[in-house]
Amino acid sequence: MDEARLPAHLEVSGLIRAVDAAGGFGTVIAKGERDAGTLLVICCEKGTNAAAFERMPQADGTRRWTRVKVQDPENPNEFTAYCERRRAQDPDLWVIELDIANAERFILANETKG
Repeated sequence: MDEARLPAHLEVSGLIRAVDAAGGFGTVIAKGERDAGTLLVICCEKGTNAAAFERMPQADGTRRWTRVKVQDPENPNEFTAYCERRRAQDPDLWVIELDIANAERFILANETKG
């Protein structure tokens, strides 16, 4: 499936604005490649219960948001280390945080657009 892709910086901006408009907080932790960078989205509520999502390739050629890491409350540094390793592996990766109740709804609502 070869669809036009929204540039990464526009998708990031849109996600942050949507979360801010809903009363939450969105921020860029690390900037990636402006147009073709991939996104690692950290979803949390009041800074806790973080989960990281990335678009992963599917058998049908699409890319779907997939939870790739969940923060262990007993070892929160493990989650941070994972995000840092991902960034080191891919300098084009954007890392953004969406801090709002049910933050996943903001990325899953755009499932067909990415």
